[in-house]
Amino acid sequence: MLIVAWTAGFIATLGLASCSNVSTRPASSGEAAYTAAIEDWRERRDAGLRSPDGWLTLVGLDWLQPGANTIGSGSDNRIRLPGGPQAWGSVVLDGDSLRFEPAPGVPLTIDGEPLEVMLAKAVGGSVPLVADNAGDPTVVASGTLSFHVIFRESYALRVQDSEAETRTGFRGVPTYPIAPDWRIDARFEPAPSGTTIDIGDVLGHVTANPVFGTIEFEREGRVHHLVGVGEADSDSLWFIFADRTSGHETYGAGRFVYSDGMPREGHLVVDFNKAYNPPCVFTEYSTCPLPPQANRLDLAVRAGEKDYHP
Repeated sequence: MLIVAWTAGFIATLGLASCSNVSTRPASSGEAAYTAAIEDWRERRDAGLRSPDGWLTLVGLDWLQPGANTIGSGSDNRIRLPGGPQAWGSVVLDGDSLRFEPAPGVPLTIDGEPLEVMLAKAVGGSVPLVADNAGDPTVVASGTLSFHVIFRESYALRVQDSEAETRTGFRGVPTYPIAPDWRIDARFEPAPSGTTIDIGDVLGHVTANPVFGTIEFEREGRVHHLVGVGEADSDSLWFIFADRTSGHETYGAGRFVYSDGMPREGHLVVDFNKAYNPPCVFTEYSTCPLPPQANRLDLAVRAGEKDYHP
């Protein structure tokens, strides 16, 4: 699995799809307009986090075993949910094939449709499940609880609750003051075709990700570099980075930032005012990538989001 594919859903979940690639140009529109654009970006980010299916709603992550995995709030289930029906049914894993076999009479929805409707379209009393590595994942829900299948070298059940305390008690993410000088017009060096970089995650997995190129910029009298993950058809490049604020003022495992569009004429704009926290800041049930060694800056990036403490 390429992490770059995983980020598409990540951006949408956070409400950044319409604003992550919007170029903010203080030189052309004035500092007031630039500040307003960053404030708008932050509002969209906050709204995405607070959404009923955002990262703040994660309440479980359970790895699936081959065969039937019983699910429900009852103590006799292999995967025990924090609420809802005693028995939801079973998620059956057969190689890379996934299906859901519901318990009789259980009040569930599948992708927003009543279970009965989905079963009428299915064969054999079960519903095929799509994991997140194969498209939009199938969502099974009851009340405020839902689950879907993710793939992180093996299959797991991600459980969400729209009324999770992490969401209902969310107080917003602290940020640095907006600083136009942290909008960097960097030099861009394209990578040879086929270049990859190994990126680890909090689970200990390591995956090879496509490298589109490297940016170079000056700050505090020194030259700094960051490797950008992406491909020729990407809308922007993704930078997973750590800096001298990591573990002190900002999250210890680094932050993310997307470029403003793709490189042009040997330059790429990266606005660190839009640097944001990975989901592991908010929940222990996420599977965040970690900054590669090449993206550990000997520089304090005091821009974007600070660490979050519930």
